[in-house]
Amino acid sequence: MHEARYGHPMGDSTPTDEATQSARGLGAVRFRHFDRVMAAFVAVLLLSNIIGAAKLTAISVPFWPQGWWPAPDGVFIYGAGILFFPISYVLGDVLTEVYGYARARRVIWTGFAALLFMAFMSWVVVSLPPAASWTGQDAYEQVFGLVPRIVLASIVAFWAGEFVNSFVMAKMKVLTAGRALWSRTIGSTVVGQGVDSLLFYPIAFLGIWDTRDVIVVMVTNWLLKITWEAVLTPVTYLVVNWLKREEGVEIYDTDTDFSPFAAENR
Repeated sequence: MHEARYGHPMGDSTPTDEATQSARGLGAVRFRHFDRVMAAFVAVLLLSNIIGAAKLTAISVPFWPQGWWPAPDGVFIYGAGILFFPISYVLGDVLTEVYGYARARRVIWTGFAALLFMAFMSWVVVSLPPAASWTGQDAYEQVFGLVPRIVLASIVAFWAGEFVNSFVMAKMKVLTAGRALWSRTIGSTVVGQGVDSLLFYPIAFLGIWDTRDVIVVMVTNWLLKITWEAVLTPVTYLVVNWLKREEGVEIYDTDTDFSPFAAENR
């Protein structure tokens, strides 16, 4: 069950009795935009995983001090998916901030199921024998032929990272009494994306890439994700404030079961 309060979208730190009473019926509330945010979250998750996860790219930083880690040669190596995947964490922050941990949990499980189906569908479609007149099988396998290790890494890292991100976000909101949204969006990303990167890159690429590349890409991507979160903070504020005004609710996870396997609205 969630405590909620209504009013200013940035959150008044003193919930009223009326607001707390209203929270007891929150499970039956039909939110206007929850489904749209969930759809956006799942779409970004699937597209960033199937298009960008396995491609390494690099950017030269000519003024980087020679020998300094994580780019001792003046070249940052990072996964191409970094450009879009962090948006799913921003949307995860929005879901937890506006709709609470229990509803964010529902979305995380929905994304988890979508990842499993994507992996299954990719395997089936790539495995089907191509027609003799079709010459695109090799290219198709390059793009959609998901490596089982990468699939496993993506699913495990997503599941753990998103739940950690949502947990930290919800707990920090209570601790900060709803103030300083930037501190919990960035703070939850530091921890959640740290767990995500720490799981994904070793599971997916250790023993395939050089160990140095795995470590450099893992840390570089983690830093870039945090930077992305900071850059997108003004957008997060706009979206969160608009949604709170539209939905007319401020949710605090003061009495929530944080188990990933708990009942949907508890």
